[in-house]
Amino acid sequence: MNPRLAKLPVLVISAHSRCNCRCGMCDIWRNTDSVCFSREDLARQLDDIRALGVESVVFTGGEPLLNPDLFPMAAMLREHGIRVTLLSTGLLVARYAREIASGLDDLIVSLDGPRGVHDRIRGVIGAFDQLAAGVRAVRKAAPEFPVAARCTVQRANHHSVRDTATAAKSLELNWISYLAVDISSAAFNHDETAFARLKSSLLLNDLEIRDLEREFRLLKEGPLSSMVAESEMKLARIVEYFRAMAEGREPQAPRCNAPWVSAVVEQDGLIRPCFFHPGFGNVKNGSLAETLNAEPAIHFRRTLNVADNPTCRRCVCSLYRAEGKG
Repeated sequence: MNPRLAKLPVLVISAHSRCNCRCGMCDIWRNTDSVCFSREDLARQLDDIRALGVESVVFTGGEPLLNPDLFPMAAMLREHGIRVTLLSTGLLVARYAREIASGLDDLIVSLDGPRGVHDRIRGVIGAFDQLAAGVRAVRKAAPEFPVAARCTVQRANHHSVRDTATAAKSLELNWISYLAVDISSAAFNHDETAFARLKSSLLLNDLEIRDLEREFRLLKEGPLSSMVAESEMKLARIVEYFRAMAEGREPQAPRCNAPWVSAVVEQDGLIRPCFFHPGFGNVKNGSLAETLNAEPAIHFRRTLNVADNPTCRRCVCSLYRAEGKG
């Protein structure tokens, strides 16, 4: 693959540094600084975004709905035919339902289980009901607006995989996606001091792994199979990830070309090749295109071997697009 980027189909923007949940698998909520990626920041990069052929922008966080510039930024992008997706905890969706329905292209909410399980994992009493109210409000504003869910699988909900899909169905969501919990990267505001805590509280033992494998099998054999975004092979990889972690060995790296087809821009302008690898430049000090094709970024892509890289092998959220072939 060419280490220089002429096209960037997907751009992820971390819109706000704070979060309104207190999840045990994520340390973003521990951040006390409030840093936003602003409409001025986006305006400075808009020419590069167009020149790079960005097709889709995903707003994530923290909680993007805490950013007062979120909808103006979405309008700027959509004016140029760029699809805008919002990743949200769901707690503020009801408040902004009309703006979401009219100003975005789709919404993905975090759903970590049925009501009780979800509330415990999110660390917020009533989190499920707030999410449900938000989805209803969006559906009322625009009945056909796409709303989906993403579930992070860990010890606290490994036994609730099918119940989580049932909850998604009850909320009339379009689909649900599953991914394994990350316990070893700098993503989600993790640092090295957190890794031991994350491993002890989130990973699965042998019995729990067998339970998860059974849950996935019955899910794919059952009536909700069509709602699940992942194939049986991808769900099996989640099980294998937990099995490798339990056995103290490295998992097999997924098929991924994220560093060649996407980039992540943090709230402070830091650019990462994906959520999990270190940054290699800052758009506050230059343009997006220049930073993506500066020597540190080119060197990273030229020398990256996804199959052997320890960070890639432990990746829980890979991306592959055919545009990355070169």
